[in-house]
Amino acid sequence: MKKFIIPIAILLFLYACEPKQQTTTEDWKTKFDKRLPILGHRNWILVVDKAYPEQTTTGIETINTNEDLLTVLNYVKSGIKNSTHVNAAFYTDKELGFINRKQVPTIDGYRDSLNVILGSEKEVIPHDSVFVKIDEATKLFKVLVLKTNQIIPYSSVFIRLNCAYWDAKREKELRDSINIHSLSNGK
Repeated sequence: MKKFIIPIAILLFLYACEPKQQTTTEDWKTKFDKRLPILGHRNWILVVDKAYPEQTTTGIETINTNEDLLTVLNYVKSGIKNSTHVNAAFYTDKELGFINRKQVPTIDGYRDSLNVILGSEKEVIPHDSVFVKIDEATKLFKVLVLKTNQIIPYSSVFIRLNCAYWDAKREKELRDSINIHSLSNGK
């Protein structure tokens, strides 16, 4: 009997010491809150549907939120809005506008809710165009993917981060000033 108790005790001990993966709502929020201050302009955050593929490209980090897409999007948008260093350009799939109630009975409610959250802040582009932009970005910059429980096709929201304290107009003014200075100095 003793020769059975010791191996069982060892197995129980090893099982108890094995790290357990716990996915909780707070877990993804904590990870996002830690990542947002590190992300900057030209980084992307993708809030995606359940069937969004896990990508092999280095530079893409995927977090399973186990939450509703609109809930995650609200949280992410709020985090970006409250940050001092980034703002966002939102992209949605053109295909989403062509899905009908026969195909997806809940589509109107989803689109209405998405419009409440994003309003006119979004740019609508073909789905494949988003992947071209993301593929280009991953060559130099990180992409954070927040995977949700959403099961409506083409419902993902793609967010390109921009610098909150420097915009394209000021960048152009700076470049023009540099060019004028260079020309006047013969350089």
